[in-house]
Amino acid sequence: MLSGMARIAIIGGGSMGEALLAGLLRSGRQVKDLVLAERVLERAKYLSQTYSVLVTSVKEAVESATFVVVAVKPADVDAVMGDLAAAAAAADDDSAEQVFITIAAGITLTYFESKLPAGTPVIRAMPNAAALVGAGVTALAKGRFVSPEQLAEASSLFDAVGGVLTVAESQMDAVTAVSGSGPVYFFLLVEALVEAAVAVGLSRQVANDLTVQTMAGSAAMLLERMDQDRGQAEGESLRVDTSAFELRALIASPGGTTAAALRELERGGFRATVDAAVQAAKTRSEQLRITSE
Repeated sequence: MLSGMARIAIIGGGSMGEALLAGLLRSGRQVKDLVLAERVLERAKYLSQTYSVLVTSVKEAVESATFVVVAVKPADVDAVMGDLAAAAAAADDDSAEQVFITIAAGITLTYFESKLPAGTPVIRAMPNAAALVGAGVTALAKGRFVSPEQLAEASSLFDAVGGVLTVAESQMDAVTAVSGSGPVYFFLLVEALVEAAVAVGLSRQVANDLTVQTMAGSAAMLLERMDQDRGQAEGESLRVDTSAFELRALIASPGGTTAAALRELERGGFRATVDAAVQAAKTRSEQLRITSE
């Protein structure tokens, strides 16, 4: 849990910055412990009025913060890097060590570590769009100077917008391809299923309601099954999670309607297409990577 004295600065008031701000407030974080830096005046005014949070300059936001979340777009990082570094260098030596957390996709830990004062703890975070409704998942990768306690506190910060897990930085491009881009794969599947439902005679409203609720219910079933499986596996050796496979087998009766549908999905190369999509997203993430070099 974050210390009650820890002040959090969010640099950037875009959708993900706002999602984190809203999540922290929902989780009980006090407004006085939050500060936001946003350069677009209309956006700054909206955030200040909506959340009653102090909106100020990058320099003033950073200088009094324990955790600094860099939530600007990757293309805008260079524009704020000078202010971030100067503010970090000028921070009060008597205050707690500052931890920088970047959610700017593709920008490496070494980039931030090379721009900030020597020895600054830096953590990369990859949340996804579902953070906007408090149901996201965030992967964290820690830099060289991050202590276990700092990583735990950063994890509790992102708990406010969903689940959290820790990975090696070398896996962040894969995380981007799976969970970062994943919501869009899901939305495309919903679109396709709605169109197919209309084609077999359902009204668009009924098709949409059936599809969305079916997806939501299926996800809830899977999450519950995964929790049960993990509870049963406590104390046992590590096992591959087969929850999705088991539920699919439970529902798809041999020779039934679902089995017939599955045959067509397999015949159409469903698995191969998903694999190709994830590989393409991972490759593009690697191409967009920004390092200290």
